Amino acid sequence: MSFPVDLTAALSGASVSQLHGWRRTHLLEPEVQENPVRYSFRDVVALRTFVRLRSQLPLQRIRKAMNQLRKWDLTDHPASYTLLTEGDSVFFVQDSRAIDLVRRPGQEVILSLADVFAPFENMQGREVADFRRPRPCLEVREQRLAGWPTVLGTRVPYDTVAKLVVGGVDPKDVRRFYPTVDKRSALDAVDFHGEVLRIGGRAA
Repeated sequence: MSFPVDLTAALSGASVSQLHGWRRTHLLEPEVQENPVRYSFRDVVALRTFVRLRSQLPLQRIRKAMNQLRKWDLTDHPASYTLLTEGDSVFFVQDSRAIDLVRRPGQEVILSLADVFAPFENMQGREVADFRRPRPCLEVREQRLAGWPTVLGTRVPYDTVAKLVVGGVDPKDVRRFYPTVDKRSALDAVDFHGEVLRIGGRAA
């Protein structure tokens, strides 16, 4: 399963224009080669890392960090690496070590590790939801529907529920179609669906 641009933006914290710019300048080219553009789960994780770094650092430093990884022949997908910042540089975390990629490339440092999946504010001031729980009753699990957001504890896609409600089904009646989906879960699905549409520039 792959992710459309608007859902990718909602889960990663990137704006649609940032995604376009980062594709054009090859900071991250989607693994899924389709038209229209779609992203893999690993792409979304890597983009979320970049957005978190970008909220604290100039983009040039992030590019320099990625170039340094390539110089060291670390050319796996960016989602394979843990990249963090503590103010003015980017650090590559390997085992229990944090290695500077920008200011003093190769120097090992002690660093307090932040969780890239936790909520944070991007550079535009938008609150980026918890990646694993974009809403209290929704979750993202890579092994479930390839990471597509679902109702908590189920395999029911969030957008399937949201479209039922938008189409006129009362949130409390979604149970008639999906017995495991209660009213609160349905409302969370609608709320997140609305955010995805707004980010993509489409009417909810």
